[in-house]
Amino acid sequence: SPGPIIEQFTLNFTITNLRFTTDLRTPSSAKFSSTEKIMQHYIDRLFKSSSISSVYTGCKVVRFRSGRHRDDTGIDAVCSYNDNASLATFDREKVYHELSTMTNGITKLGHYSLEKNSLYING
Repeated sequence: SPGPIIEQFTLNFTITNLRFTTDLRTPSSAKFSSTEKIMQHYIDRLFKSSSISSVYTGCKVVRFRSGRHRDDTGIDAVCSYNDNASLATFDREKVYHELSTMTNGITKLGHYSLEKNSLYING
C-alpha cells in the first residue's frame, strides 16, 4: 500500500504589534527571512501541542501583508500534514478551537498580540 499522502491547509492571522514594512513583502530580504523564522517557531510550537501533532509536518510562511492599521502585519502560511487513516485526522474546526485556546482566545502568540478575529484555517 502507498505511504501517507501529504495534505495542505492554509493558516492566516494578523499580528497587531508587528509593524508592516515594505521589506516584509520581499521574500529575499533580511527582514522577511528573520521574521519568517520567528513566526515558524511560534506556529510549530502551536501545532506540536495540538491534536494533529503526530501528523503535522510543518508550515511555511508564504507572505506577510499589510493589516488594517499601521502596526498590523498579516501572515499567510501553508501547512502540511500526513493524511494517514491510521493516524489522527485533520478536523479544521477542532484545530481552530485548539489554536484559539493556546493563543488565549486569539490574543497572544509568544510576545506578539493577535487581532482577535483574524485566525483562519482552511483545509
